[in-house]
Amino acid sequence: MGEEELHQLIGGCIRQERGSQKMLYKAFYGFSMGICLRYANNREEAAEVMNQGFFKVFTRIETYDVSRPFKAWLGKIMMNVSIDYYRANLKMAYTEDLDKAENISDGELADRKLNYDDLLAMIQKLPTAYRTVFNLFAIEGYSHDEIGAMLNITSGTSKSNLHKARQKLKQMIFEANSSANNTNYNDGMGYSPIVAINKVDKQGVFIKKNI
Repeated sequence: MGEEELHQLIGGCIRQERGSQKMLYKAFYGFSMGICLRYANNREEAAEVMNQGFFKVFTRIETYDVSRPFKAWLGKIMMNVSIDYYRANLKMAYTEDLDKAENISDGELADRKLNYDDLLAMIQKLPTAYRTVFNLFAIEGYSHDEIGAMLNITSGTSKSNLHKARQKLKQMIFEANSSANNTNYNDGMGYSPIVAINKVDKQGVFIKKNI
């Protein structure tokens, strides 16, 4: 979609034109669903959250600064709605010793470019608290202090949940390696220190950065 067409749609949405809203929804459905899926337990839940996000988009579209990328503005709304859904529907129970969490080691995770769908499926299997912190830290790039403020937890709890998320992902990757007879993820090069996932390339494969 070109910039001129996008701005025309945004103008129509500001005027609350249903046709423009429908076209904008269709144009950014995949992008928005991709964000919500990372935080949701399943596709149905992600769709519910995404629709809440689009409701906010359409009711706040006049606040969008046209000098900034629309996808960035839309993505931030989808992320915030996902976090709001998480906070509203789940009670986070933590039993970890938070003092010890400050000194937790990341351990190791297989350093591989996994297929997007495979890794997404693994992330969705994480407990919600772990999944949310992993997404915010490893994919969105927030610090533990920022995550703590967003989720009403301490930075130590955020570190603890990130560590647990990585450990569970590590185990799932190892199990996938074993079931696939070391053909899907393991190329015989061994393993390196854990990496964070910070974006997706054009082929739908996670791009990794060292922490």
